[in-house]
Amino acid sequence: MKNNLYRSIDANINRFKEGIRVVEDILRYEFSSPLAFKVKELRHIKIPDYEKYIKYRDSAEDILKKSTKDELTRKDLKEIIISNLKRSQESARVLEEIFKLFDINLSEKFKKARYLLYNYEKEILSLIESEKLKNKNN
Repeated sequence: MKNNLYRSIDANINRFKEGIRVVEDILRYEFSSPLAFKVKELRHIKIPDYEKYIKYRDSAEDILKKSTKDELTRKDLKEIIISNLKRSQESARVLEEIFKLFDINLSEKFKKARYLLYNYEKEILSLIESEKLKNKNN
């Protein structure tokens, strides 16, 4: 069972960081927003003994690695940001729950990260709306 848990931890760490990186880069390059710094900090949560989880990675045999139709289409940056924030929030929740089994401090870090992502989501969507208004008025 631990092998499968480690595999799940590895996959969710990757998912968490990948989603954040997408949002971070859009905030940085598209909006030049200082929110990029806040989001970036979450990507750097330290995972003790991270290498032990990688040993159980099996991405070649992952039964859900194929993208769904919805994952293949995005209509704008807002959709990309929302989908990647949701990806990171969901992964943080999985990590929070699994780490309750053997590292309560790490569980709490991912819980805190999840709630920060909820707050950042609100700030980022507000930023996008204000940018839309600014561009509309110019």
